[in-house]
Amino acid sequence: MPSPTRGRPRAFDRDRVILEAARLFWRSGYSGTSTRALTAALGLSTSSLYAAFGSKAGLFEEAVRTYAERYREIYRRAVAEPDLPTVVERVLVDSVLEFTQPEDTHPGCLLSSAVMTDSTSTLDTSAHYAELHTWNERALRARVGRAVGDGEIAAATDAAALAGLVQSVVHGLSVRARLGADREDLLATARLAQKVICASLAPPGPGPDARAHRSGP
Repeated sequence: MPSPTRGRPRAFDRDRVILEAARLFWRSGYSGTSTRALTAALGLSTSSLYAAFGSKAGLFEEAVRTYAERYREIYRRAVAEPDLPTVVERVLVDSVLEFTQPEDTHPGCLLSSAVMTDSTSTLDTSAHYAELHTWNERALRARVGRAVGDGEIAAATDAAALAGLVQSVVHGLSVRARLGADREDLLATARLAQKVICASLAPPGPGPDARAHRSGP
């Protein structure tokens, strides 16, 4: 006879638990968030938390990986765009939208949170973030290189420098979001940055001197 508990749903919403835990970790770091604080915020007993995640460190690792992957997805979508101005726009604008998600669906900005100065025995957060940052920048740099090869932008464009510039803007927007900047203000900054960056990328067209040279005396 089947066990009466078989197939019974968990007594908690795992996604909600990860969201609430992430908020605490983002705010106070791993070391600054006690198991007692977690169980109180999540409405779980210590035994339930350990049964679901193995440990406080296991919950922390799942929270970091869950939300970090959202940033990687921004770049994955952006570099698939057909032209570089749209790529840059998508990276900047979608990053702002991610940083400023409503509190009931998002814990806050991972990039400038307290977890970046903390780590656990199971997940080196700084190393994980460094890998994420490297992946994002490499994907963006490769996309810039493709635009150079296609003649979309100037051949002299330094792909590494351009990718670094876009990344620097993303991080600046992240810090401002963390400090409470309004979403619309951040979006305005992101769109202006995109225009400034992309204005310098177009391959040079024939100027007056070139036209005069071709026409001859």
